[in-house]
Amino acid sequence: MFRTGSIVLRRHCRTNMLTQIGIIMLFWLIGTAAAKATGISVPGSIIGLFLVVALLVTKQISVHSVRLGAKWFLGEMLLFFVPAVPVVLDHPELFGTLGLKIVAVILLSTAIVMAVTALFVDMVYRYLARRQG
Repeated sequence: MFRTGSIVLRRHCRTNMLTQIGIIMLFWLIGTAAAKATGISVPGSIIGLFLVVALLVTKQISVHSVRLGAKWFLGEMLLFFVPAVPVVLDHPELFGTLGLKIVAVILLSTAIVMAVTALFVDMVYRYLARRQG
């Protein structure tokens, strides 16, 4: 009886996008609670992300259990950034030299993150290739 219920629940989690969004939000809430409880200065969403990654790596949860929810979040990401637009409109100084400096910092930091990520992936790929070959 319990095994049958577990299979039905697992199948529901793999096929229902709202359930997966709820699972992702649950990890966010757990991360936020952990950040507040410990007093560390890391956002709860980052702690929740590390928790999800740790559970995925250790195969405690399946990628299929969060895939649809993650696709929805990525597809609707612009919706989460729309509230920033009125702030920009309230500060006309962002359209001058200050704005150009901010854009330069954003572009430079993005390029640095991309370069470091590419180097890290290349290093891991070469390490795995040496280890297998």
